[in-house]
Amino acid sequence: MNLFNTTILARLSLLGILIASVSCKNETSKDMAKNSETKDTLSITILQTADIHGQLDTHPELFWEDEEVVFKNRGGLANIKTLFDQEREKNPNRTIIVDGGDLIQGSGYAALSEGKVMPDVIKNMGFDVIIPGNWEVVYGKDNMMEVMKGYDTPIIAQNMHHDESKEPLFPAHWVKEIEGVRIGFVGINDPAVPVRQNPIFSKGIGFSGLDDDLKKMVDDIKVKEKIDVLFLVTHIGIFKQVELANNPIAENVDYVLGNDTHERVRELIQGKYAKVSEPGAFGSFVGKLTLHLVDGKLVGDDYELIDVDPVKYPADKELQALVDREKAPYKEYLETVVGYTNTPIYRYLTVENPMDNMITDAARWKTGADISISNGFRFGNPIVPKDGKPEPITRANLWNLLPVNEKVKTGKATGKQIKNWLEGEMHNAFAKNATERFGGWLVRFSGMKVNFNSQNDKGERISSIMVKGEPMQDDEYYTISACVRPGDPIDNLCRMPNVEDVEVKDYTIHEVVEEYLEKKSPVSPTLEGRAYCEYLGKYSFSTVPGTEYKFQ
Repeated sequence: MNLFNTTILARLSLLGILIASVSCKNETSKDMAKNSETKDTLSITILQTADIHGQLDTHPELFWEDEEVVFKNRGGLANIKTLFDQEREKNPNRTIIVDGGDLIQGSGYAALSEGKVMPDVIKNMGFDVIIPGNWEVVYGKDNMMEVMKGYDTPIIAQNMHHDESKEPLFPAHWVKEIEGVRIGFVGINDPAVPVRQNPIFSKGIGFSGLDDDLKKMVDDIKVKEKIDVLFLVTHIGIFKQVELANNPIAENVDYVLGNDTHERVRELIQGKYAKVSEPGAFGSFVGKLTLHLVDGKLVGDDYELIDVDPVKYPADKELQALVDREKAPYKEYLETVVGYTNTPIYRYLTVENPMDNMITDAARWKTGADISISNGFRFGNPIVPKDGKPEPITRANLWNLLPVNEKVKTGKATGKQIKNWLEGEMHNAFAKNATERFGGWLVRFSGMKVNFNSQNDKGERISSIMVKGEPMQDDEYYTISACVRPGDPIDNLCRMPNVEDVEVKDYTIHEVVEEYLEKKSPVSPTLEGRAYCEYLGKYSFSTVPGTEYKFQ
């Protein structure tokens, strides 16, 4: 029996009851806090980072303000260190710092060093506990274990084990006692890692799911470890994290510290059993949760998402020197300019993004394919022109845009195959059942124009597909390019099976984009309506059904 799946329909039909339950829970907390006003209150601070993705320095970050895209400089590990130190000073010996995974992949410095730029830096930042994310496997199992050991910090993951021996890779939980209060953390990585990432990445690692065994473990830890406040630190994405907070698995859980989908939760999302956070990505934000306890009992909390503003949090000099030392062997190569852009290049929208329009245009230009596909990543710090001048694009930028550099693969498929595959990808992004969502963003492409309705049922979302100005024909073959996913069958293209006449090219996607930029710079990618849904509109950021969450 899988508790995570079987309770969904019942929960949807009882939505009103759940809302009432949440309301009662909130009122109870308020009453408890009111009754405790005459007692001494212990406040404990929990700081959370997530999905740093190898971003070492301050960088442009995208914000959605007053119905417009704006950019501000944010982040930097040395700046986060300053923030950590300031927060520890405010609440000494009562602050716990957690990272939710995806530390070692996403930048050129991380990729070229296979994550080795991170251990000494992370070891000196002051984290108390860390979980692996879905991308920690990117350089292979042995490398992951070596890098994470180098953090000299407790690593927890309840559901990762050695494939052959079934022995756990990491302890399932970690406990911190502060003035008699026991705070427990259970780590959970995404069970779908072998499917989401190139299958070869996680070779030798097994993953268990969100099921009865997890519930039993969580309940046992709560009792046997005498936990006063229990956290699940999860790397499964905002949709599933909210679902988990409403699931009996979380019956004895107080908070779900969520990660993976890069969402910026600025007010905790209340589930039936637990509250959910997720603190953005790339080190641009730190979540701050303050627990208020009286006689060891949780009576209330405060939460804020802190922008890592480099003006407010200047870089810690010692940590910045360490970052610069780690970057030095790769800096000259990665900071080489390979092109220019006249328009902002970014990737934060659910459907179409200028960044992927440029990448897929480059692939179609190089291969001559009818259609070129890019995976639905949510990586990449924006590249933003200033003062009306073209902005340089460096190889470091290119690694931010394309965190995995694989060879290009081409083949051909019928219109019917392509439509069926695209319907599946849309369901991955827009399924009403949160457990059926897969990542959360639609694949991107050049050479097609697709109109769809995200609110329709599975298999019925697409209303039209145009290729070369003509409606796509079911029985006609179209040539396609995508990137190799090591470990996939040879006839798979971007999770599309049974593609014919497959050819793996002798060049990588980075080489394609560099060549394209050399020929075409300055480029000016914009939003063109390549995939359009009237319900979502032009600027479609993530939403979380059943909540008031908005990306900003």
